[in-house]
Amino acid sequence: MAQVTAQQVADYLIDFANEAGELITNLKLQKLLYYAQGYYLAIEGKELFEDEIEAWVHGPVIPNVYRQYKDFRWQPINKEVDAPTLSKNVAGFLNLIIETFLPIDAYKLERMTHKESPWIKARRGLPPNAICQNTIKLADMKDYFTALMADE
Repeated sequence: MAQVTAQQVADYLIDFANEAGELITNLKLQKLLYYAQGYYLAIEGKELFEDEIEAWVHGPVIPNVYRQYKDFRWQPINKEVDAPTLSKNVAGFLNLIIETFLPIDAYKLERMTHKESPWIKARRGLPPNAICQNTIKLADMKDYFTALMADE
């Protein structure tokens, strides 16, 4: 059973970014959600949220969250959101994700995901600009992020 929904995580991330005066675009939001899910799988051994992540052209995307903010296009999400009430464990974990990944440019995050095996495997050899809605498997994410943490 997942701890929260991807939308709750997105709201937490957006609220934090807004409070910190950071600019967060939908592109960056999607990458932060991907890294949150991946590291949570590696650390806790279970998914943070049940929403599927798809291997789109610009990297991992949670479609329902993407649609929520697609009207902002490439601009920062300048929308007031109510920060969800999360457990101390989940909030603390997300704060670590924020500290690590929020300072990184959205396009660098995109390039990073394009080099990672979960996104590559899900795309199954498609050309870089080919449309794809294949799901990134949780098992692939767990294996990748567990190995990544073992190397750190």
